[in-house]
Amino acid sequence: MTSLYPRCGALDVHKETVVACARVQKGTRVNRDVATFATTTAGLCALADWLAARRCSPVAMEATGVYWKPVWHVLEGRCELVLANAAAVRNVPGRKSDVTDAVWLADLLAHGLIRASFVPPAPIQALRDLTRTRKQLVRQVAQHTLRLQKTLEDANLKITGIVTDLLGPSGRAILRALIAGETDPERLLAHTTGRLRAPRARLLAGLHGAVTAHHRFLLHLHLEQIEALQRAIAQLEARVAELIAPVHESVARLTTIPGVSHLVAHVLVAEVGLDMTHFPSPAHLRSWAGLCPRLDESAGKRRSTRLRPGAPWLKTTLVQAAWAAVKVKQSYFRAQFLRLRARRGPKRAIVAVAASLLTTVYCMLRDGTPYRDLGATYFDQRDRSHTLRRLTRRIEALGYHVAVRPTASARGLAISS
Repeated sequence: MTSLYPRCGALDVHKETVVACARVQKGTRVNRDVATFATTTAGLCALADWLAARRCSPVAMEATGVYWKPVWHVLEGRCELVLANAAAVRNVPGRKSDVTDAVWLADLLAHGLIRASFVPPAPIQALRDLTRTRKQLVRQVAQHTLRLQKTLEDANLKITGIVTDLLGPSGRAILRALIAGETDPERLLAHTTGRLRAPRARLLAGLHGAVTAHHRFLLHLHLEQIEALQRAIAQLEARVAELIAPVHESVARLTTIPGVSHLVAHVLVAEVGLDMTHFPSPAHLRSWAGLCPRLDESAGKRRSTRLRPGAPWLKTTLVQAAWAAVKVKQSYFRAQFLRLRARRGPKRAIVAVAASLLTTVYCMLRDGTPYRDLGATYFDQRDRSHTLRRLTRRIEALGYHVAVRPTASARGLAISS
């Protein structure tokens, strides 16, 4: 097999150590030099000098948890780095050690058998950390809210049935009054904004319970945690706004897509970046995100078409945005969803809409063009004859004979096309 890189290196990264292999080929002879370095800053600087002395470039490493990131930061700019997916460069079963893993990676890299993973630039990585942290904090708020509801039910307070938003102004006022020791339903109701839609009799019945000191302690604990998390989320959003400011035009352009809010646009930029040259085509981006069926075929049979894990942070956000997009009437995404739902079901249909959203984002970021909706009648206009045959068959299946004659408008449309 032809060697593409006469001089290259590979790193087997761990928490405490990094095993490096320098592969140098001269003619038909291959020399492999292996050394182990600590993952401290001094150790990584020594690793960079060791690779530079052997003129090893490129250098491959596996994406091992979070441990590859400090190695990448130190070596970036000093040599060409290739980040490999650990599942794609797995060694054949047999004798295994850190040294053999590093040698195996070096051999794969030398022969061009490693597909480089996408690593965004440092500003996008920082934005990605913030958006992912925000999502985790929002999940924690939801968990504490459920624990609040559990405590209220244990105290036989049916607040969740009469207050739409437990963390809204009225809900928080009731919670604070309960924590302060108030148990009278009339006085609890007086703390609300007076805009609750439930009848007064139902409100008083739902606020009558058996609240103990234990319940008040738990309510106070969870409410404090929620408020602290919400303050942290506000700080994260302010920081995200600062990082997004240099590219606010691109973000504003993305928000013109149905279903894409400012928050979704921030996540899109954080996960895929703004430079679409990292992905040769929209299909590559969809595959990287895990929004296309996997290829699992043997003996001419498709064994599985389940989605690959892909980029879970991006995929979940796109699916949420797709559910919002299909609610926009007279839009292409709603037409696509309704068309596919009838044949494939709602779950597969919404994944297809999410893939279309990502394709739209790719084209807009690549070309710098504004969003242009294809319209709700796009699929009918794309193939009018197919639509005509399909509707004719449906009417004939009901027992009617169909005679199709074009109208004047249809003839004019056919002539112009």
